[in-house]
Amino acid sequence: EVQLVESGGGLVQAGGSLRLSCAASGFTIDDYAIGWVRQAPGKEREEVSCIISSDGSIYYSDSVRGRFTISSDNAKNTVYLQMNSLKPEDTGVYYCATGRPETCMVYTLYDYWGQGTQVTVSS
Repeated sequence: EVQLVESGGGLVQAGGSLRLSCAASGFTIDDYAIGWVRQAPGKEREEVSCIISSDGSIYYSDSVRGRFTISSDNAKNTVYLQMNSLKPEDTGVYYCATGRPETCMVYTLYDYWGQGTQVTVSS
């Protein structure tokens, strides 16, 4: 059974940092795209980053490029999202999701989703 479990969310002041983790089971992350998708209240979902471990491809949305860093630990079958210089507009529920490599940064095509972790950035 495929499972994705996010952790690491919380409340942080603007300018602070958080590291989110996405622990995968039931498949090997190396073979798939793993994306981080966030949803703020009243807004559409936005994919902020994606990684394809097998070829080292990494993508970021313009809104987080230079502040967020995605990485993977294949031995732990886990993907991380290091979030620095956080802003109030980064507030939302952050989901990790997975799909075929060609679906990276196209979250509507992802096959499996985690339950999400709340990130709140206060001003």
